[in-house]
This record gives sequence, structure tokens and C-alpha cells, in this order.
Amino acid sequence: MLVTVLAFLVTLGVLITFHELGHYWVARWCGVRVLRFSIGFGRVLIKRVDRHGTEWALSAIPLGGYVKMLDETSAWNGGHVSNTDKLRPSESFDAQPVSRRFAIVAAGPVFNLLLAALLYALLNFFGTQEPAAVLATPTPQSAAAVAGLQPGDRILGVDDRSIRSWSELRWALLQKIGEGGAIDLTIEQRGATLSRTLQMPKLADPAAVDPLRLLGLRLATGVPIIRGVVPESVGAAGGLRVGDRILGVQQHPDLDVGQLIQFIQQHPDKPVQLELERESRKLSITLVPTPTTQTDGQVIGRIGVQLGGDPEMVTVSYGPIDSMINGVVKTFDTAWFSLRMMGKMIIGEVSVKNISGPVTIADYAGQSAKIGWVAFVGYLALVSVSLGVLNLLPIPMLDGGHLLYYLIEIVRGSPLPERFMEWGQKIGFGLLSALMMLALFNDSMRYVSQWLSP
Repeated sequence: MLVTVLAFLVTLGVLITFHELGHYWVARWCGVRVLRFSIGFGRVLIKRVDRHGTEWALSAIPLGGYVKMLDETSAWNGGHVSNTDKLRPSESFDAQPVSRRFAIVAAGPVFNLLLAALLYALLNFFGTQEPAAVLATPTPQSAAAVAGLQPGDRILGVDDRSIRSWSELRWALLQKIGEGGAIDLTIEQRGATLSRTLQMPKLADPAAVDPLRLLGLRLATGVPIIRGVVPESVGAAGGLRVGDRILGVQQHPDLDVGQLIQFIQQHPDKPVQLELERESRKLSITLVPTPTTQTDGQVIGRIGVQLGGDPEMVTVSYGPIDSMINGVVKTFDTAWFSLRMMGKMIIGEVSVKNISGPVTIADYAGQSAKIGWVAFVGYLALVSVSLGVLNLLPIPMLDGGHLLYYLIEIVRGSPLPERFMEWGQKIGFGLLSALMMLALFNDSMRYVSQWLSP
């Protein structure tokens, strides 16, 4: 819990600070006087005033922040600030031409996208250890099996996109999942470079599907290794130990982790002979998996061990320039994917159950922090993209709503009448309130279902 809370606070702190710094720096560059820079809303807990007269504050409610500028008319954006002596009218936000106001407002979400590109570039430059895109036996009768893919095949490309790791393969296929149709793969099979075509079905809810599982693509995990043994289980009683390598089961050698689990589950209360390697010695142990009834009534076998694999790993890294280019490309791809999924939610092709709130964000922040700094930085980049895209939506009260007003002002040659602005604020408040309630409801249902599941 402590790790989750700290990771959540760091995530919010970094993303909110960078967002508001975008507004602050561009406002200063445009000559606008910034009265307060606050991380959080509500009562100010800590504050100090710098030599420019800006009050830097940490407020009680950490779910956001704001930059209060001279004469800014949005009352929800910070309230009264007292350090307004010796101010000039030309320093006010409202006195700026529409082009400068547009730049100041757009800077917040743009800075979130820039932060994401920077974080992705950082990961690209330092490199990450990832499983190679090497396949295990495809799922029977799946698209991968029909296409003739075989265990040991290495994926080199998806359409015109080169692939080096399993995560790159997943991301490339994720871009295709809402479209359906043919996907061209370039593979290496027994030293030869070949082409294969996968048929991607068109789905009613693509956001809820793992594209690799859908197509029957499975990671080659290598020889199954016992990572843990449950005390007083069948495996413990049979003499299995952590570190044992399972070379085969009965007449089936070279099973991967998934195949071995499936075989054990299919043999409840029946003898299963495991061929092991322990400290360079070969052993044979016979176990009888304990029958266990699932929630759907199916009876499966369990032996009480945790299995892992030892997949081939590759280091994915780039030079400084390529790191930045790939960081920008990944940010653009992620933002475009987010917009596509939002569009599909609006027309009903993707379930609104995929919308997550602060509880899920905190949970994922904690999980990624426990995995390591690479996973946490990647998660920070992903949420930064989401925050930038969300704030650019043309909804009043968001930055995108203000940008829409300024675009209309540019076209009309004058601002919208005040009554339209007021109605826009009310509509925007209603939409955002409904969105937050939906996100919190989804968070609650997610955790209730996890709590009820055995």
C-alpha cells in the first residue's frame, strides 16, 4: 500500500507539475504576470513568493493544479490572490492577442506530450531488456496456426514496421486490432526469411482483447522452471524444488510453460510423470494433480507450484537521435490510438468499461513501481500522453474547450458572447462530472469483481 500511494503521488506530482509549467513558461514568455502556481486545489498548505511576484503553492487536494494569471476570468482556476501591487494592464492574460492566449492554454497539454516523448526517448537511449519476438507453438486452429507459423519462428516485421521484441510485436498488432483484415508478417524460420499473412477478425470491443491471444501467438518461454512451491501441496510432497527445470512430461518433451500448465490441468486425479533437471542431474517424479473445481464447474488438476520460463532476451536501445525520433513516434502513435479508442467509445464499438479512474491509476502506478524503474517510467509516459490528449478535447473547462473558443474568436473576429461562455462552462462541468463518476464506478466494479473472484 505504501509503495502504491508513493508511486501515485509521484505520478500525479510529475505530470501535473510539467503540465502547469507549460502554461507558466509560455505565459511568462508572452509577458503575462503569473500570480500563483499551485500543485493541488483547495486550501494552500505551503507557499512562497519569488522575485517576480509569483506565489508558488502546494494545496490540500492533489488531484490537479492551476496557474493563476492576472485578470484571468475563470473563477474555478484559483480564486483571489493578494500580491497584485504594481501590476500593469498590459501584463494581464485578457489583454493579450488571441494568438498568445491560444499558445498559453495549449502549452499545458503540449508539454505533457513533450514529457512523454522525452521519457520514451530516455528508455530508448538507455535500453531495455525485453523478451525476443520468438514464438511457441501457436494455439490450435488460431489465425497463427492457419498461417503456418511454427514454434521457434522469430517475428521480424509487421507490415512495414520492423520488430525486435515481444512488446513491439504486441504494440504493432494493437494498432491493427480495430480494423480487421490481413496482416503481413516477416519471419525468420530455420534461418530463412519468409512472409506469412494473418487474418485479423473485426471485433465488437477491440479494447478488451489481447491481440496476441486473439491471433494465437504465444511467447517461447523456454524450458519451464519451478519458481515456487506451495507448502503441503502435491508438488511439495512429491519432492519438487525451486529451480527444477521441467524437460518433459510423460511422452511429451519440450513443452513450454503454457503447454505444461494445460497438460497438468487436463489430468486431475491421474498420474503425471515429470522429467526434471536438478543441478545437472536428470530425475523422474510422478505426481497426481489435485482435482479443483472452477467457478464454471470445470474440474482441473493442480500440483501447487509456480512455473516460470527463461525466454530469449534482447536489448532494445537506440542512439541519441534515433531515441528522440522513436520517442516522438511512440508518443504520436499512443495519442492517435487513444483518440481512436475514444471515437469508438462514442459510436459504441468499444465499451465504456475501459475508462479508468484514479483508483486504477494508483494501482497500476504501484504495480509498475514494484517491477522497476523502466516499467514505472514507461507508465509515466503513457499517463502523460493520456493527460495531454484528454486536455486537448474540445470540452469547456478543459484546455481544449478554451482553445475551441479562441478558434471561434479568430473566425468571428471577436469573442463569443458571455452567455455562450457560461452555458459552455455548465455543459463542460456536467460532462466532466459524468466522466469522473463513470470512471469511479468502473474502478469500483473492477475491484469488487476481483474481490469476489476465488
